[in-house]
Amino acid sequence: MPKADSLAAKHRYLFLFLVLLSTLLLLPYAGDTGTRYYWFRALGIALTALSVYAVSFGRSTLIVALCLAIPAAVSRVIVPKQDASFMSLLTILLAFAFDVFVLITIFRRIFRFERVTGSTIFGALCIYLLLGFSFSNLYMFLSRLQPETFYLVPGVNLHTTIEYSDITYYSFGSMTSLGSSGIIPVTPQVRSLTVVEAILGLLYLAVLVSRLVGMYHMGMSDRTDSDPPSASTNP
Repeated sequence: MPKADSLAAKHRYLFLFLVLLSTLLLLPYAGDTGTRYYWFRALGIALTALSVYAVSFGRSTLIVALCLAIPAAVSRVIVPKQDASFMSLLTILLAFAFDVFVLITIFRRIFRFERVTGSTIFGALCIYLLLGFSFSNLYMFLSRLQPETFYLVPGVNLHTTIEYSDITYYSFGSMTSLGSSGIIPVTPQVRSLTVVEAILGLLYLAVLVSRLVGMYHMGMSDRTDSDPPSASTNP
């Protein structure tokens, strides 16, 4: 059991990255009813559980993660109604708080490492995906307050009411500077938030690459210093 626990702890960021990536890929196929609906909700439970496990380094961190995970699990298992009720907005905000807490905790954890490892790389990838999902919740919150926040181009979209998959597509398109054809931000609030997300996405990639390169060179220099000097032979 200890070996199995240590192995799971070593690959916790890998498991979280795979579930985050699966959620992003399967989101358009979730549906509202039927088997696909329940399978996707089960994936949401797994994502919440793995997020808690990924930041369970201490008792205080675990307690905060569990308190925030409950509303996050509710938002991922029970799809809230498309309205601006108090409970709907509160659920979205608490889910956003949970994602940000997990993101910051992983960020502080992996950037303390002095060497590049598989855990470091997958942790950095998890942060990037969590950043996109966090902004998706913010966009969803704004769209609930103001239904005219986004405009869906009729010729490009098959529906007229914006859905969470549309907002997620818009969020990752903005963060990666890929763009999101067919979805236009209308209100000044969402336009400003889009600019902030694009800047954060670019800055994170720049910081990530520089940090990984720095840790790599540090590891190479430590390895060179630890190597014994080669014995010189006299002719």
